[in-house]
Amino acid sequence: MTEGAFFDVLRHGMWVAVIISTPILSVALVAGVAVGLFQALTSIQEMSLTFVPKLLAIVAVFWITTSFMTETLVRFFQDELIPLIVGG
Repeated sequence: MTEGAFFDVLRHGMWVAVIISTPILSVALVAGVAVGLFQALTSIQEMSLTFVPKLLAIVAVFWITTSFMTETLVRFFQDELIPLIVGG
């Protein structure tokens, strides 16, 4: 395997990681901003109020997008990594 092929596979793997993590991170961001805005408007400074809604939102999105994440990782392994392992 040449350096160029190695860096190409590494670049593609990093892109797959970005694609897979985008739904969860975006929901965590939106939930955090919404809870922060709610806390600022009501002057409620409860620590569990920031943690629980974000956790529930992250778990729900993870549960919904598990099949997408699995398919993306399997496709990456079948198309990129396994041919490199078998071929070389």
